[in-house]
Amino acid sequence: MKSSLFRTPRRPKKPLNNQKDPVGVYCRVRPLGGGDEECCIEVISSTTIQLHAPEGFKVNRNGEYKETQYSFKKVFGVSVSQVELFEHVARPLVDDLIHGKNGLLFTYGVTGSGKTFTMTGSPGQGGLLPRSLDMIFNSIGPYQAKRYVFKTDDKNGMEIQCEVDALLERQRRENNLSVPKTPSSRQRIDPEIVDMITTEEACKADGVDEDSSYSVFVSYIEIYNNYIYDLLEETQEEAVKPKWNGGGTPVRQNTEFIPPQSKILREDQNHNMYVAGCMEVEVKSAEEAFQVFWRGQKKRKVANTRLNRESSRSHSVFIIKLAQAPLDADGDNVLQDKNQVNVSQLCLVDLAGSERTGRTGAEGTRIREAGLFAQSEDVNQSFLMVVCVNPKGEDYEETLASSFYRPICGLTPGRRHKNQRRAPVETGKILPPLPSCELTDPSDDVTLPRLIEALHNRQRIRQTIIEEYNRAANTMKSLLQELDSNLISKENFIHEQNGKLIEKDKLIQNNMAEIERLEKKTKMQEHKMDILQKTTKIYEEDKRTLQQELETREHRLQRELSDKRRLEQRMHGVVSDTQHKWEKECQTTTPVRPLHRRSRSAGAEKWVDHKPNSSLDLGTVLQPVIPNSIQVSAPNEKALSKCDRYVLTHQEVASDGEVQTKLIKGEVIKTRGGGQAVQFTDIETLKQELTTVPSRKRKSSEGVSPSGDQQEGDWTDVETRCSVAVEMRAGSNMGPGYEHHGITKRRKP
Repeated sequence: MKSSLFRTPRRPKKPLNNQKDPVGVYCRVRPLGGGDEECCIEVISSTTIQLHAPEGFKVNRNGEYKETQYSFKKVFGVSVSQVELFEHVARPLVDDLIHGKNGLLFTYGVTGSGKTFTMTGSPGQGGLLPRSLDMIFNSIGPYQAKRYVFKTDDKNGMEIQCEVDALLERQRRENNLSVPKTPSSRQRIDPEIVDMITTEEACKADGVDEDSSYSVFVSYIEIYNNYIYDLLEETQEEAVKPKWNGGGTPVRQNTEFIPPQSKILREDQNHNMYVAGCMEVEVKSAEEAFQVFWRGQKKRKVANTRLNRESSRSHSVFIIKLAQAPLDADGDNVLQDKNQVNVSQLCLVDLAGSERTGRTGAEGTRIREAGLFAQSEDVNQSFLMVVCVNPKGEDYEETLASSFYRPICGLTPGRRHKNQRRAPVETGKILPPLPSCELTDPSDDVTLPRLIEALHNRQRIRQTIIEEYNRAANTMKSLLQELDSNLISKENFIHEQNGKLIEKDKLIQNNMAEIERLEKKTKMQEHKMDILQKTTKIYEEDKRTLQQELETREHRLQRELSDKRRLEQRMHGVVSDTQHKWEKECQTTTPVRPLHRRSRSAGAEKWVDHKPNSSLDLGTVLQPVIPNSIQVSAPNEKALSKCDRYVLTHQEVASDGEVQTKLIKGEVIKTRGGGQAVQFTDIETLKQELTTVPSRKRKSSEGVSPSGDQQEGDWTDVETRCSVAVEMRAGSNMGPGYEHHGITKRRKP
């Protein structure tokens, strides 16, 4: 269910400049029940209250009690009377209701905070509701229409009946009443609501339109367990007609109780929400209206909670609907034009206790009620709220926790009293005088015939005057009706033109919105074009830079290729010379077994040389040679059982893009179960590096600077490059497990 049930009818988009603020939240503090109760609320000013944590309440992290301040439009302390509260809160809403505006008033707070007392009151201390009803009827009492002249339809609208139809309907309804009304029964008032308001406290609104006729309709609904119920609807027990015995005492019939049916929320043609099928009762006095309210109040569902056994766990909405229409040109009857009827309403809402469900002990279907309105508030809704708070320390956590009036044009003001101010027609001045009617002689035959003729003449003149008067009256009436029709047609034309103007304004606003959208889109496209242009410039600069770098690398590659060819030629010569020299030495000396350079891991132990099939041959001069080893592509138990040491050859790509070889060494240990395990002890790294210097010009390998340092050309010699090895050991100072050794190969003399 949506909260749009309590939404007032649509208001114009451009409110008047002198319109009051439609939103206001007030606070009312109820007095403490006894002298021993601890107070946790302090009224600081007329708009602010402060909450103090009671003794034993949980403190902050700082060890201090938490104090919180709240601001309202106005704060009413414990000494504020019901009259003062009504003057500040509800009286402006009632005044707006009488002048054709809508209002909505909430009372909100925990159980026992005084919501029901604020809304309903008690004998001698009437609340907001009875005082609002009293002000309404004090203001419109002399101008009320007869019963059933205004008639509600089933679509949230209002119809007008003529006096004859209203009289017939009154008679029909009185005949259908099963219980005969007596003067005593009509004046009987419930003792719980008697004398709510004293005569001295009565008030009325100013500026009531005397040329309009008014009628008041009330309805009372309840929202319980997410359902809407009509509290004024008669149940089956109430609808059964009792039998009356001879003594006038009703005899009840035994009937089976049927629970009330939930009502449906609908939307009328003006997009206002209403409860379909809800009973609306026409009332003619404040007492009658409050009697209707009290009859529905007794039907409200009451749940037993630990806080208050009489606290209602449902939300109630009492709706006061005021219908007004102008009088006709004569000021006697209501103008029979449905379009001239203005309906305004005032909704008085008594919310259920706002305490948490865990504290009230409510369970089952009642748990969803406390959060009903908190989940479905309409941000565009205009309303007033009275927050009732209880200063008891026990409630500290809970406390913390449309249309405007349309003036009728074209009819003369003061029509109601027009007939009372009419002056009588002085006919004695326009009729001829009567002749002397004195008889002096019994045989006088002249006086009486002359008197009779004068009387006949006066009768003819009177009839002529009456006919002329009627003709003039009819002419004036037709003229007034013609003027009224012309004025109405002009108003309709103005209304039509205003409608067209509004449509044009909407079209202009739509076009302006479309233009604004297109301008934003154009700016966004321009921004994207700027970004693309900047990106294109960056890409072009990168392209030129890359082209230059590519050309530089191509030149460098050509130089390196030429250097490589020269180096190859030189090395071929050196190899040839060395080969001839060794051949001569071999011919003159005894053959000697060639010695190979060992890695540091080589020893007298027998090794398992694990080289995966994925290992690459880098073609380097220095290669790890492990004597007395068994080479395997995958370790197995047979190989491990024959060896004491284990080495794994692992290749990976270094951070500079070169391939480096790691020799992971370990010891083969026999386990208790008769197997073998490998315990890794050392890692050696063999890395091939290509040194790049700014100048690619080769220098003689024999040229040495006077200071003894190697020149740039030393790194271009094959012998120098091949004489440098990189080894990694655990605990090296070069980083996590790195140690570098540069060994210069001895030159042959």
